[in-house]
Amino acid sequence: MIFSTKKEKKYSYVEAGEGHPLVLLHGLMGGLSNFDKMVDFFSDRGFKVYVPQLPIYDLPVLNTNLTTIAKYIIKFIESHIERPVSIVGNSMGGHVGLILTLARPDLVKNLVLTGSSGLYERTFGDSFPRKNDRSYIRKKTEEVFYDPKVATEDLVDEVFAVVNDRMKGIKTVMLARSAIKHNMLHDLPKIVTPTCLIWGKQDNVTPPEVAEDMHKFIPNSDLFWIDKCGHAAMMEKPDEFNEILYNWIKDKV
Repeated sequence: MIFSTKKEKKYSYVEAGEGHPLVLLHGLMGGLSNFDKMVDFFSDRGFKVYVPQLPIYDLPVLNTNLTTIAKYIIKFIESHIERPVSIVGNSMGGHVGLILTLARPDLVKNLVLTGSSGLYERTFGDSFPRKNDRSYIRKKTEEVFYDPKVATEDLVDEVFAVVNDRMKGIKTVMLARSAIKHNMLHDLPKIVTPTCLIWGKQDNVTPPEVAEDMHKFIPNSDLFWIDKCGHAAMMEKPDEFNEILYNWIKDKV
């Protein structure tokens, strides 16, 4: 299904279905389309799904950090949803979900993390040394997945366009640094919200030991593995991901 993006005030987002609100947060190099199959699946099963476009490139340089993005989502929940939600975050979106849940536990009924940053992640580094080399960008994009075919031409084009836009490139690096600085090891035990960790066994961006440590330190957490799967499980193994999440969340809303 093709979903139209709503634009209201400072928010752009996809909305579908009726029922318990599920807010999906994409990663640093991700976008709304990363969750297409999730939106289809959960909007058909009694959930109202929201996918807000994170303001990665719209913030003032001095405020380009994960805490500002978490505050942006808090305001989105308060103004557009007006009740507690379940958060699903991939990669940087998971990190934003952790910060948000810690700051405003009253707004988060359940927290779902997949390939989340917050403890340790391998990034592109401080720059893209061969940003004009499309084959290099393709290789880096393919490394995010277990199956390199998931890195479609469109996806490679999107990443290539970001890293070759000077200001977007700068803000991407700033947010990657913000994620590394904002280590949450000592905060995880304070999260009492029911938490579901769904991880690709072959995630080489946030490796399996990240999931194991999050499971160890978040008191009320469950950990599920998806084999032959990399950093974005909801894209690479959507059917398996959706079934795991649905079975976990259906009795918690």
